Amino acid sequence: MMPESLGDPELRNGFMATQEEQNSLIDQSTYLDVGIHIGTKVKTPGMKRFIYKVREDSLYLLDLNTIDNRIRIAAKMLARYEPKDIVVTASRIYSVSAATKFAEIVGAKLMTGRVMPGVFTNPNRSDFSEPEILLISDNRNERQAVKEANKTNIPIIALCDTDNWMKFVDLVIPCNNKGRRSLALIYYLLSREFMKEKGLIKTNEEFQYKISDFEAKVEMKAK
Repeated sequence: MMPESLGDPELRNGFMATQEEQNSLIDQSTYLDVGIHIGTKVKTPGMKRFIYKVREDSLYLLDLNTIDNRIRIAAKMLARYEPKDIVVTASRIYSVSAATKFAEIVGAKLMTGRVMPGVFTNPNRSDFSEPEILLISDNRNERQAVKEANKTNIPIIALCDTDNWMKFVDLVIPCNNKGRRSLALIYYLLSREFMKEKGLIKTNEEFQYKISDFEAKVEMKAK
């Protein structure tokens, strides 16, 4: 297993942020428009270091540069594996749409809804799977997948909001992991950067998808 957290700019396995990589993957205005940095009114101890400031309405705001860098690093990590060995989990309607498109583009395996006990640990199950790396959309809702992966030493990348706990997560992507447009942008960038790291495309312009392709077509009503 990789360590519980990467630290702030220190990254494991030779993934160091160079000066050149400080250029954003996309205009920061786009990050702001989709609210990728808008957290909740709760912060867990592990997520504290990713927070830039707190708004007047008590919502915590995440640091954009860190978000951008972690998406870049996550794509590099994922690209080290064959697509068939990557599992992405999604449990909320917005993350399911975004993760489904990601899995379709890169060729990863998708698990939606509740991940059952034993799916990564019990070879006798009909749905048994042996991924080499796991991408989690929300480690609160998908905690069983996190537990399963931890038991079998599968590295875990997780999208984490300010209220998420980081236990067993190897690489945190701090972000708004609940918003429709935020999730669409995250999975759009992960897909595009994965394709570039794999050498399947060379430029952003060659990526034949739009952010809206990753966006859920239904909007959840606020309760």
